[in-house]
Amino acid sequence: MFDKVAVNGPARHPLFAALTQVPDAAGEAGDVRWNFGKFLLTPAGDVHRFRSGVEPLAP
Repeated sequence: MFDKVAVNGPARHPLFAALTQVPDAAGEAGDVRWNFGKFLLTPAGDVHRFRSGVEPLAP
């Protein structure tokens, strides 16, 4: 993927539609909150989600 794609909302790319269904370590799935959220896909096909510990407006 080298194009800019929507990660949230009605025009969400199918890849992110699937990825956002994966819960993070706290058990929370849903929209990508900001661009420091990460998804790790293993060779076995497992998906792990990591949210940033820093809020977007933090200094």
